[in-house]
Amino acid sequence: MADQNGSSLELNFLYYQSMTGTIDFMTTIKSSLVLSTALFFISLNLIMFFAMWSKPSFRETSRYLLFSQMLLSDSIHLGFTTLLYSCSMANINLIKVLCSMIVLVSGTTFRISPLTLAVMCLERYVAICFPLRHTDIATPRRTNIAIAVVWFLGSVNYVIDIIFLAATDAHFFTKTIYCTQERLFLAKWQFDVFQSFNGVFFVAVGIIVIGNYTGIMIAARSIKAKKASRTVLLHLVQLGLCLTSFLYSSIERALSTVTLASFIHLRYLNVFLLVLLPRCLNPLIYGLRDEGVRPLFLCYLRCRIKPNLSLGLVSAEAF
Repeated sequence: MADQNGSSLELNFLYYQSMTGTIDFMTTIKSSLVLSTALFFISLNLIMFFAMWSKPSFRETSRYLLFSQMLLSDSIHLGFTTLLYSCSMANINLIKVLCSMIVLVSGTTFRISPLTLAVMCLERYVAICFPLRHTDIATPRRTNIAIAVVWFLGSVNYVIDIIFLAATDAHFFTKTIYCTQERLFLAKWQFDVFQSFNGVFFVAVGIIVIGNYTGIMIAARSIKAKKASRTVLLHLVQLGLCLTSFLYSSIERALSTVTLASFIHLRYLNVFLLVLLPRCLNPLIYGLRDEGVRPLFLCYLRCRIKPNLSLGLVSAEAF
């Protein structure tokens, strides 16, 4: 492994990943906090998703299609990431093929959220800067194509890794391992490709965010659209949080230079702040502010009979 992944730092990192220490009171508290936070926001996300999906007009509007896709992918990501974290805290090993599938889903949905937010940037740019052409450009068909492209871009790296593992590892279907993505790397090029994909996504989404929202801010100021300006600011904050999540692997790798005890505590903060927090804020930042989504969400949250609301579609500035 040292020849393949390069240095004693890599070995130290892989060793630290598989060493979680004893399951004491603090470990139980931290694990419970991560689990309860993830389950709470998964519930909120799914309630909001089904509330939006119950209204036909939302299923035909680009921004709501994109928001629904983000809610679903974030819920899946929170669930699978929490599963991996719980297995690591409990020192549970998984069969390699099962670990690969979990990493595939977790890693793909990890990348989908910022990529979807980048598409939402483009959709909002067209809505605010070219309102007369918005309905012709941002059609449901084109939005679904964009969603399919996002899923392809998010998953292609992981699919290649799994195919390579299945073809080269004779124990792929039988061996049990401590399940992390780094443990699935058999060759250095896999890690290099993984880092390259993250770097390209980081730069590309950053350019899209800065370029599009600079144009949106200029347009919003020129027409004095206060709601659009606030939406731009909130989008920018959330995109910033999602972009920082790309730094998770690099930060965890850097933490391997500290002691094992410090690594375990700092890894918990890394998971909570960079993995859970950005995904947990989506329903609060977007859904609860939207005048069309909020009444339906609150109705479903209270388990009441769905009201016959004539909500229609809110203006382009509301979301």
